[in-house]
Amino acid sequence: MKQDYVLGKLKRLTALKILRNLLSLLRRFYHWEYFWLSIIVIASIVLQFAIIDRPYDLVLDEQHYVKEARNVISGHTIQFKEHPPLSKFFITLGMRIFGDNPVGWRFFAKLFGVTSTVLFYFICRRLNMSHREASIATFLLAFENMTFIQSSVAMLDVFLVFFMFITFLLYLSHRYISAGIAAGLTALTKITGAMAMPALILHWFTSPEKRSRLFAVTVVLSLISFFALMPLVEYLLVFDPSGVASPLVRLKDIVSLSSSLTFSNTTHESACRPWEWVFGYRTMPFWWEPHYISAISPSVWVMIVPAFGYMIYRAVRKRDEAGLFGASWFTSTYVLWIPLSLITNRISYPFYFYPSVGAICLGLGLGLSRLLDIFQTRKSGKLRWVILAFVILFFLVHIVSFTILYPP
Repeated sequence: MKQDYVLGKLKRLTALKILRNLLSLLRRFYHWEYFWLSIIVIASIVLQFAIIDRPYDLVLDEQHYVKEARNVISGHTIQFKEHPPLSKFFITLGMRIFGDNPVGWRFFAKLFGVTSTVLFYFICRRLNMSHREASIATFLLAFENMTFIQSSVAMLDVFLVFFMFITFLLYLSHRYISAGIAAGLTALTKITGAMAMPALILHWFTSPEKRSRLFAVTVVLSLISFFALMPLVEYLLVFDPSGVASPLVRLKDIVSLSSSLTFSNTTHESACRPWEWVFGYRTMPFWWEPHYISAISPSVWVMIVPAFGYMIYRAVRKRDEAGLFGASWFTSTYVLWIPLSLITNRISYPFYFYPSVGAICLGLGLGLSRLLDIFQTRKSGKLRWVILAFVILFFLVHIVSFTILYPP
């Protein structure tokens, strides 16, 4: 009996020790800098890949790009020449690996979309944003509807955003040569990826920090890598030298075909001017309403102008690097669309706002974190509780919006 008592006590002590060690491990994990990023990434992976085969049919512009991949795989030819080849390469690669099915169509889009979330977090941290600011911004981006939907389908834009984020991170890390090559790759995903470079140029000219003249290498290399890598990517896409055009010929095709699609000669139910993306809530139905709608989450949409204004305020009054970069980013990827639309009359759609969403989430991360700072520093007063109520309500609206729009 005494031996059984001792053994039982030892077992209880061992179990208690294991529990304490487990709690200690969980406590250290919770205080780990990347705890919230890990939770966001894991949740994103689960939510994305849970619906990889839904719907089983092609969604919106998958009608073009999956069919293009089929042409490439069966006939080694490129039929749709209005876009550069890099995004189409990844869609085709997925189909070569996983087959002509939803997994093959969408695997790399989802992989690049989730990875973009990680890159965005490190962009925020490179801009000297606090852990809380970066985590809030990353959470908002990961569970923003337009961002999530674009990462769910075999279209070009998720690859554009992925390489744009790489370009931004390399530039902010002062790796100017690598940033130039990445900028060229961004334009090779979709020609509008070239709009990422003005963000860097604007930031470089306006930044109060000491500017390195090596940035000129980034600009030059972006052009060189675009033209030099285009034939290589096309060859890797079609595996047929006869199907590879010279870079200048291909660029001419891209520009002429893209510019030919204007509001005057093209009609589409979702076509709208750039200012309507912000000052009128516009959606892009993906033929599977209401759950495949490329619409900005209402929580983010309603804060576009305030977030942009706040970033400008931070940049001008506080000489804040994050505010300046966010404002430069938004100006380049969205504001430039307005004169381009007026000059070229080129047709545009609500999902063209997708590359700008990250800039707004960055500004919201700064603003919401600042409101929490005010709440924590104020010991009393109605304003303190009004601020807390606003922050909680904002997050609830964001989560509810995402839940409603999440594909079934």
